[in-house]
Amino acid sequence: MAPSQNLDAEGITRRQSLAALAGAGALGLAGCTQSTGNGGDGGDGSGDGSGSLSGSINIAGSSTVFPLMSAILEDFAEQHPDVDPDISQTGSGGGFSNYFCVGETDFNNASRPIQPEEEELCGENDVEYIELVAATDALTIVVNPEADWIDSLTIEELASIWRSDAVETWDEVRDDFPNEEIERFGAADTSGTYDYFIENVMGDEGHTDDYSATEKDNAIAEGVAGSEYAIGYFGFAYYFQNPDQLKALEIDSGDGPVEPNLETAASGEYSPLSRSLFTYPSMESLGEEHIAEFARYFVEQTTNEDLVAGDVGYVPATEETQEEQMQKLEDAIEEAQG
Repeated sequence: MAPSQNLDAEGITRRQSLAALAGAGALGLAGCTQSTGNGGDGGDGSGDGSGSLSGSINIAGSSTVFPLMSAILEDFAEQHPDVDPDISQTGSGGGFSNYFCVGETDFNNASRPIQPEEEELCGENDVEYIELVAATDALTIVVNPEADWIDSLTIEELASIWRSDAVETWDEVRDDFPNEEIERFGAADTSGTYDYFIENVMGDEGHTDDYSATEKDNAIAEGVAGSEYAIGYFGFAYYFQNPDQLKALEIDSGDGPVEPNLETAASGEYSPLSRSLFTYPSMESLGEEHIAEFARYFVEQTTNEDLVAGDVGYVPATEETQEEQMQKLEDAIEEAQG
């Protein structure tokens, strides 16, 4: 089983925990503290709120999807106290290769689609699955808030900082930047965010090894907040929860600088760094009623603006997308339980 966090429904609420963290100047995010939550306008996972479901739910994968999945999982566990949830941040690839595709977890969260080698590994271990869209993210580039000399970067400048033969000082990126060494904080190579960043920013030039790599996005936030000449990248939720400790850069992909936010991610204007987020339930797990009900609850909550946008910081799914995902899920459940 992956290193994990059990969710206890007897803690403080998500909103209370976020407010407390902000007041203390800490770098926190939704879902990383023990908490209860408000199920919003979705269902309760069983239709009657009886809490009669029981069993474990084991989830690994993307640190980007983690705050959304953990928030929804908290709500479901509060309504069903006999359900035992367990969730960990292993990175999309780490989750697929080490846990999900070898049959050890029920869901794998991912910030990019499953890759061919992961599909092959799942096939070798008879792990069947479906892909569900969770939300839309704006992959966000952050610097220290004291860095008043920078507000935006072009894609080419961003690539020069992160490619395999990366520049070493800020003035090598742009002449009027300071002659100071760049300190980098980013995703580990087991992360879907790492894969997405290479594909959409650096391409064949690859990713530098000269950086602090981690699967914990809050560690990236802490690193950048603690160093005036640092830069990092992660999902928008981690900036959304820490706007006073970090500064988000606008990104210019050819039509002028665009700010990362929910609106530009939803419209596609924040290109190429807006992206879909996913979760993958296994077919075998969907054969268990408590896991099938949680999967339904998860899809119901993907349109919950208060939770997805307001609490976590991602773009909710459209009603049309939700309907499509629910039909895919119901077909899979019928097959798994047939």
